[in-house]
Amino acid sequence: MGMMQGFDSMPVVRDTFTEASDVLGQDIWQTVTTGTAEQLGMTVNTQPVMLAAGVATYRAWLRQGGQAPEVMAGHSLGEYSALVAAGALSFADALPLVRLRAEAMQDAVAEGRGAMAAILGLDDDVVRVVCAEAAQGEVLEPVNFNSPGQVVIAGNKAAVERGMILSRKKGAKRALLLPVSVPSHCALMHPAAEQLAAYLESVAIHPPQIPVLHNADVMAYSDPAQIRSALARQLYSPVRWVETVRAMAASGVTHVVECGPGKVLAGLGKRIDNNIQAYALTSADAINEIKSVLAG
Repeated sequence: MGMMQGFDSMPVVRDTFTEASDVLGQDIWQTVTTGTAEQLGMTVNTQPVMLAAGVATYRAWLRQGGQAPEVMAGHSLGEYSALVAAGALSFADALPLVRLRAEAMQDAVAEGRGAMAAILGLDDDVVRVVCAEAAQGEVLEPVNFNSPGQVVIAGNKAAVERGMILSRKKGAKRALLLPVSVPSHCALMHPAAEQLAAYLESVAIHPPQIPVLHNADVMAYSDPAQIRSALARQLYSPVRWVETVRAMAASGVTHVVECGPGKVLAGLGKRIDNNIQAYALTSADAINEIKSVLAG
């Protein structure tokens, strides 16, 4: 059953994937359940699949009586799932939108020319210095501020490799090249952002029923034009996840529930602010367990 194995007993999950498949003209459920790792790893498949997984999980949460959140956010692509869940973007519009986003990102940088790497154990400011020193006229930027001591860098492949070496010299515990074909959230994505911005003009966007904090500036918007701008800027701006979780905490959020097939963000949340209780909806059973915790 692959990534959605824990939800195979919930018709709403399968129905959501059927809806996605009908919109895209491709069997997304088959990609998730029996597709090869190579198929799933293709950006044009990964992005619609992850959107469907996030929306399906949130729908399952609500169907089982889970309470609606006070605020939402999504990490990178997850921002689209959050906007669908908040009613700002229809699922039917979001699916071709994220597929176009994937194609634009892939087209922006020739395969093998860009890279991303996770830098573990360095302060954010040191990572910024590393990028400035190792760029040497190429693009190299910190692009995901995931948790204290975990920053992802992206840019031209040679610059990323220099950045990894310099990070180790400056005391990083680890510097790991990530298995991705697109250097997301750096300046190399400007052409993709322009293409996305043009497409977004034809997409219906509504004021969210629940505030959504955007990656690019940790702001929530009700104006559709500002939401379109935030989504376009996201492609070449860093994902400010640490600030996002801290903003939630500062607004009074005490519990965070991750909707999707994994539990990476729940783990990051606990490292960002130990006052936040973070949970992940990894299965139908997990939904019921988390509901009980929140009700108690």
